[in-house]
Amino acid sequence: MTALLHIENLSLKIGETPILSDVGLALHRGEIYGLAGESGSGKSLTALCVMGLLPAGAVRYGAASLAGQNLFALSEDALCQVRGRRIGMIFQEPMTALNPLMTIGKQISETLRVHHALSGYDARTVVREKLDRVGLGNISPDAYPHELSGGQRQRVMIAQAIACGPDLLIADEPTTALDVMTQAGILALLEDLVTDGLAVLLITHDLAILANLARKISIMYAGEIIEQGPPETLFRRARHPYTRKLLAAATAGGVQPARPARHTVQPLLKVDDVRVCYPRKTTHLFRTPPAFFALEDISFSIHHGESVGLVGESGCGKSTLARALLGLMDLQSGQIYFAGQDSKDHPSRAQIVFQDPASSFNPRHKVARLIAEPFYQESLSQSEREGRIDEVLVDVGLSREDRDKYIHEFSGGQRQRLAIARALVTKPRLIILDEATSALDVSIRAQILRLLDRLREAYGLSYLMISHDLAVVRSMTDRLLVMRRGKIIEHGETAGVLADPQHAYTKALIDAMPHIPLDWLAQSVDAPQTGETPR
Repeated sequence: MTALLHIENLSLKIGETPILSDVGLALHRGEIYGLAGESGSGKSLTALCVMGLLPAGAVRYGAASLAGQNLFALSEDALCQVRGRRIGMIFQEPMTALNPLMTIGKQISETLRVHHALSGYDARTVVREKLDRVGLGNISPDAYPHELSGGQRQRVMIAQAIACGPDLLIADEPTTALDVMTQAGILALLEDLVTDGLAVLLITHDLAILANLARKISIMYAGEIIEQGPPETLFRRARHPYTRKLLAAATAGGVQPARPARHTVQPLLKVDDVRVCYPRKTTHLFRTPPAFFALEDISFSIHHGESVGLVGESGCGKSTLARALLGLMDLQSGQIYFAGQDSKDHPSRAQIVFQDPASSFNPRHKVARLIAEPFYQESLSQSEREGRIDEVLVDVGLSREDRDKYIHEFSGGQRQRLAIARALVTKPRLIILDEATSALDVSIRAQILRLLDRLREAYGLSYLMISHDLAVVRSMTDRLLVMRRGKIIEHGETAGVLADPQHAYTKALIDAMPHIPLDWLAQSVDAPQTGETPR
């Protein structure tokens, strides 16, 4: 059968720097093809080569054809007729890809007006059909992106990409940072779309997703495809050290490590019947709607040196709870205690590491100033501050020389290390990890998790780990809290809750998490690995 998308000997240079080397793959109609690898391996640039969206100074070689048409031989005007009409693309972060000033209906209809010259009424009819197709039948085309959840915005991106009925859909990390329930819905939608004859090139660093969806996978490393084949065959007999490294990192959360009992008479953190509500917008002149309770009757504790996981889908109240623990939210009722004392009197006992460090740092300031931000509550001399900054930089695996750099000079994993350093600099006793590894590829995630585990022992830290990745929670936490609609519906030892969930919602969370079958991994992960990964 002739391939829909055929890439042969694709190479790319930007200036004098080689980026891609002899990349080749064949994607057929009605199938999902996976392109995997860590950040910087060349996955997204391969897709951009196909789309003809390369930066200035880029030179490509080789060939790429769509249904027999040579894409590299097309002029820019001809490529504009291909983009959107025959090739659709879904980007990783819909909030930055969607225009916040335009309704979703206008954005979806844009390709319809450009490629099919549809009138306003006809375009709106197709928009309604596409919104229904991606599971947004209850969403108005007149809604704006900020009015939708993350999963809904991603579905809008898919509706926009398939509006003109393309042959090929390129999905670049479409589920990164989504909770497992929302992710499962997006992946089910992609599976459903290929039944219509659409071909999907799925770019992701999550091998478990590809194990469940893809008919074939290519593993990229340093701009080259080092291995490819059907998922089961590839995972069972992975030959390249880098592929085995990825598989080991992807399954690092498979076994709960033995940890000593950490409970003490007085917990480090005690949350007692906390309630937080948001007032609803008044829509009636004589009737005030009831307040919305984001947190309702929340009670739990964290002991010294203990790591507690908090899971639940987006909007369940996890981040609201984190803000309440940091003293950034007013409580309607209940108390929060640190080491037996009211948290109102000791607001600096906890620090937080955010999901996206790039957006939580000021790009105009150097690292030393960024890490020193938490010192505003402490009276330290300049030399003490400088010494503390150097200490935490070394402790997170960076160097003292990094203090004079800007945040854009670091990789994603290094920026997360800087975020951890900022949280450590005041020597807190509790650190809240709010999806701190969800945007990282699997190998970098494994490094950060090992770092967090080491720092926990070295500093005597306690963690509240907010995550949608159950593998991470399994490997890093002693106890687990499951939250739904502002309430904790299940709690217990992490291994016990994941092995034998009692609540139907917890079972649904576990079932929604993609996984690689263990019998696929025996040879690959256990195979002896000597030396460094070759470049």
